[in-house]
Amino acid sequence: MSEKNLLVELFVEELPPRSLKKLGNAFSSALAASLKQQGLAAQDAIVMSYASPRRLALSVKNVSASAEDRSVLQKLMPVKVGLDDKGEPTPALLKKLASLGVDGIPELRRAMDGKAEALYFESVVQGAKLKEGLQSALQDAIEKLPIAKVMTYPNPAGDGWDIVNFVRPAHGLLALHGSEIVPVSALGLMAGNKTRGHRFEAATDTIVIRDADSYEEQMKSEGAVIASFAARRSEIERQLAEAAGKLNLKPIEDEALLDEVTALVERPNVLVGTFDVAFLAVPQECLILTMKANQKYFPLLDAKGKLTNKFLIVSNIRPIDASLVTGGNERVVRPRLADAKFFFDQDRKKPLDARVLGLSKVVYHNKLGSQGERVERVQAIARSIGFQLGGEELARLADRAALLAKADLLTDMVGEFPELQGIMGRYYAKHDGEHDDIAYAIEDHYRPRFAGDELPRNQVGTCVALADKLETLTGLFGIGERPTGDKDPFALRRHALGIIRILIEKELPLELGNLLKDAFGAFPSGLLGYAHSELETFVFERLGGMMREQGYTAQEVDAVLSMRIQNFSDATRRLAAVRVFAVLPEAEALSAANKRVGNILKKAEGDTALRQAQGERAGNAEGERTGIDASLLKEPAESALHQALEDIAPRAEAAFAAGDYTTSLQALASLRSPVDAFFDSVMVNAEDPKLRANRLTLLSRLHHAMNRIADISRLAT
Repeated sequence: MSEKNLLVELFVEELPPRSLKKLGNAFSSALAASLKQQGLAAQDAIVMSYASPRRLALSVKNVSASAEDRSVLQKLMPVKVGLDDKGEPTPALLKKLASLGVDGIPELRRAMDGKAEALYFESVVQGAKLKEGLQSALQDAIEKLPIAKVMTYPNPAGDGWDIVNFVRPAHGLLALHGSEIVPVSALGLMAGNKTRGHRFEAATDTIVIRDADSYEEQMKSEGAVIASFAARRSEIERQLAEAAGKLNLKPIEDEALLDEVTALVERPNVLVGTFDVAFLAVPQECLILTMKANQKYFPLLDAKGKLTNKFLIVSNIRPIDASLVTGGNERVVRPRLADAKFFFDQDRKKPLDARVLGLSKVVYHNKLGSQGERVERVQAIARSIGFQLGGEELARLADRAALLAKADLLTDMVGEFPELQGIMGRYYAKHDGEHDDIAYAIEDHYRPRFAGDELPRNQVGTCVALADKLETLTGLFGIGERPTGDKDPFALRRHALGIIRILIEKELPLELGNLLKDAFGAFPSGLLGYAHSELETFVFERLGGMMREQGYTAQEVDAVLSMRIQNFSDATRRLAAVRVFAVLPEAEALSAANKRVGNILKKAEGDTALRQAQGERAGNAEGERTGIDASLLKEPAESALHQALEDIAPRAEAAFAAGDYTTSLQALASLRSPVDAFFDSVMVNAEDPKLRANRLTLLSRLHHAMNRIADISRLAT
């Protein structure tokens, strides 16, 4: 069987740069998967993806000219349906065979299908030929491309009336199996062995690809194109580092920008540009953002991370005199930086607190009112949190920071660059003479903005960040705007995770229930529907998901969160203790016993004998302390369990009170033997009501002692 490397390329007009990487990966993976599924390529075949501004391509190693024939076993029907009492084919079987195009009565297999025997027909399916298989794979790959918006243009093979829909107009299709052209078609194009290189620097206008193996080398030498996205990205990184190193500077790190620039050039050439030092008086975040967002430049930082007046340009051409390129880019960037300086200067003429009233004219949500009303709610929540964490002074600072936190939304700079909200608020607050803690809180109240982001730097920022996220969650849950499936337009999952991270990582002594109560209380009466319990469940679900991502098992997480712990800073210590307990040899038996105890006590709820017996012992010192009447402990095993609890429970309780959850759970491991002996030899539901009540009380105390940290019954397999 002939095996050669396969090359396929779609030559198109400039593709959307932000989508190129995704389009290239999707095209190659879908096409290769189809070839593998058809048996034309091995499952472990090496696939190389290519993507440049004007092409999507791939090569697949060792593709067969035709796939091997394969045997297919098809289930027909149960034997009792397909054969009569004499073993002859029934009309149903004959009809089924005819529908499959089978003449006569072939030899059928009989095999068990579940509990019944079934009839199977074995046939040989001819292996796919490369031409037909590639045609199918190519069509499938094109249809599966993640194209946000298609373009419509005349079909190249049509009469002017036919149209084609694709991400960009396609002008060429290349398909080579070794050096042989595979005669497939797509988007109105017939496959050949020709393509085109760089718009300006290719050695020839048309490049004839000799074979699949020479594609990458020919594109580079004849076409002046680095076809591989990964190789081109790596080359840009190398040139950036080299150019910056010569200046003892460092290019700003931005993976998204690097991907976008890689998608804009076919033959990268990194050059150094400069701008007027006077612009460095503008906050560097503004300058960096305008250079990255508008010009796709890489700003250069010094050893201390401070912006310099130099930047790197990734050009798509390599002229003899590079000064024309750098000069042009320097002229283009100047008005951009001048705009940023103008916005900064104008914004500082009006203090932040003078902008607060304007927020009343900015709609936050049509059901929740204006940004001004929202600010008042955030202030109320932030004051409450501040008072709990630091008293009157922290509450005052948190209130002021919350008042100013959204004011920079009305500045010219944030209007031009929304990504700078909070950051510009910090600069303007410091310019206005606000307390440093307030200035940093204005920036930090958006944190954490994404997974792994930093938390607020100070307590004031912590208060306002929690308040802002709580207000968002309660307000939107209260009007029914909850996430559904994979849709979360208001990023409520991210807000919940932000609250969780702040509570846990800053070890705050705040309870979720109280936080939600304060948050709902900040809204006018009647504005929101009741959603307290639903929102609490939502937050707990996010907490559980985060814990599982950290490596805890579903059982361990369930054991802790089923307790509905309100202080999240306590949750990780409980989880760590449960993990240590779960590997003890006694853990499995105690977990199972705890589950059994829980079931017994649940069934005994409302037992009149239990209530009566406990009431009679209310005046007894022993009964008052433990609820257990020692005189009713008839069996040695129940006496032993009672004594073990007397010895172990106080030690476990003391460790629990000290926050040493691991020691507390480990102490309870000693209960395994007396618990096992109790269930082996003691009848809990005795006929004597007093005896039954006493035993249930003993189990109730055992259950309480074992489930102070987590519901360990959830660990039972």
